[in-house]
Amino acid sequence: MSDLDYTNYFWAGERVRLRGLTEADAKTAFANLLDSPGRRVLQLGIELPTSVEALRAELGKRANCKDVDGVIIFAIEDHAGTCVGGVSLHSPSLKNGTFGFGVNIHPPHRKKGYAADAVRILLRYCFHERRFQKCNSACTEGNEASIALHRKLGFVEEGRRRRQYFLDGRFYDDLLFGLTREEFDASIGENAHPQDPE
Repeated sequence: MSDLDYTNYFWAGERVRLRGLTEADAKTAFANLLDSPGRRVLQLGIELPTSVEALRAELGKRANCKDVDGVIIFAIEDHAGTCVGGVSLHSPSLKNGTFGFGVNIHPPHRKKGYAADAVRILLRYCFHERRFQKCNSACTEGNEASIALHRKLGFVEEGRRRRQYFLDGRFYDDLLFGLTREEFDASIGENAHPQDPE
């Protein structure tokens, strides 16, 4: 894949590009499940055990960006073609013009800017192609990586639901974040409305 020119590809960012899931991603997805502390925060609890085969079947249902119950999951790959995580578009409301996202970077690939780059691609798609007007997001208190990601992307902390989740023997607050289309456009500056090629 590295011999392809992704220069003008909508789904490519500075560090990563998004693609549809495939059943071949099952082994990498299973390895990611072995990070129980990370999964607990992402899934708001401990998941029941599964297998590569079960994940392969689940990914088959979601392959090629299929919308399953209002959720579309994209694989995140670096520019060398290595799958480094996943990002989802969820909770779309056409009536209100809102949506949410989730992102997970596999442990060996964290702290390289991949999550922010992937979410920016998804935000650009939702705001500039799907006409959504606001992204609503949340994370548990103490999830410093997620809090920092939201702030880096320009999200505004809008509130807190106290003692919302029970994880690892205690209750955690749920931090609520929001980002409007206008705030997103301001954060990306002159790239907000790229000109058509001549």
